[in-house]
Amino acid sequence: MIKINLAREGRAVRGAGAVPGMAAVAAVGAAAPSNINNLLVIVGLVAGLVVGGGWWVIEKQKLSSKRDEVASKQVEAQRLEAIIKEVEGYQRQKESLQRRIDLINQLKQNQKGPVKIMDRISQDLPDLVWLDKMTMSGGLITINGRGLNPNAIANFVENVKNDPLFEEPDLSSVNQASVTPLVYTFDMTFHFSYAPKPEAGAAGAATTTGTAGGTTTTGTTSTSGSAPKK
Repeated sequence: MIKINLAREGRAVRGAGAVPGMAAVAAVGAAAPSNINNLLVIVGLVAGLVVGGGWWVIEKQKLSSKRDEVASKQVEAQRLEAIIKEVEGYQRQKESLQRRIDLINQLKQNQKGPVKIMDRISQDLPDLVWLDKMTMSGGLITINGRGLNPNAIANFVENVKNDPLFEEPDLSSVNQASVTPLVYTFDMTFHFSYAPKPEAGAAGAATTTGTAGGTTTTGTTSTSGSAPKK
């Protein structure tokens, strides 16, 4: 007679069935660290992308701000350049107008200058002296004249010297031209100015005394080369 212990077989069966379950749990436990590492890698990549993207956005905003600032500076520079050109144009117009005004004033001065100079020389010129030729070049006057005696010529030189419009005269030569009548020729140069000298002497007609003629006379002028009136 054969006896079978069913309880022991049942326990053996239950024991055999429990082995695969434990193996699965062990496999899951072994795979857990790998999944965490993968998750950490993913999280790191995402964080890197977020940080990189944020940095890129900030730098892009900075670059855009710099570009806007440069564009604004360029617009301001163009505006200032236009103003500078306009000011330079006004300056050129002002200088051109000033040159025209100066030229007009100079022409007016030149027009009345010879008349004024002739009038002053006429006042400085005594009797016994007359002019043969007078030239004006710039601010220099050259006179060629004649006189009846050297003292009369010296008086004319002194009158020119004391005239506020004339500088120190240079009497370059005095020569006897004839004996009968006794006539002397002279050459004289001096500078003139339309503005009187600060230390000018008395203006107006100069009163001189001719020693040869023994008379006191006021200056007269003759530019035609004829003899003076007696």
